[in-house]
Amino acid sequence: MLTSSDLPAVLRISAPSGQGELTSLLDWLRHEDELRGRVRLEHAPVRPEEMGAITDALLVSLGSGGAVAVLAGSLSTWLSQRDTSVEVHVAGADGRQVTLRAQRARDLSVLIREVERLLPRDGDAG
Repeated sequence: MLTSSDLPAVLRISAPSGQGELTSLLDWLRHEDELRGRVRLEHAPVRPEEMGAITDALLVSLGSGGAVAVLAGSLSTWLSQRDTSVEVHVAGADGRQVTLRAQRARDLSVLIREVERLLPRDGDAG
């Protein structure tokens, strides 16, 4: 369960089928033991001309130190399996951001360093 003490990461997707890719990533991350119960959909506000809420982003709670490495590795694997042009925009609680592209995900060590640098682990000042 997400709590206010957990450090959130916000994941947004840019892809031809953005909603489908966001749902795919949600399902993917929920299968990670370290992230189970820490991932949820964030809905954009409903505008008067719309019928209902649109899923805008995923919120990932990173309360435990190992969750950052698991998130980075999982994003890398998920992106490497995409057959379309996909970008994942990751924003930390402090506003720092990084954009991950499917073609860059093939180098796992670079991706892990980028996400870990962006998202502080437990005990880090940020």
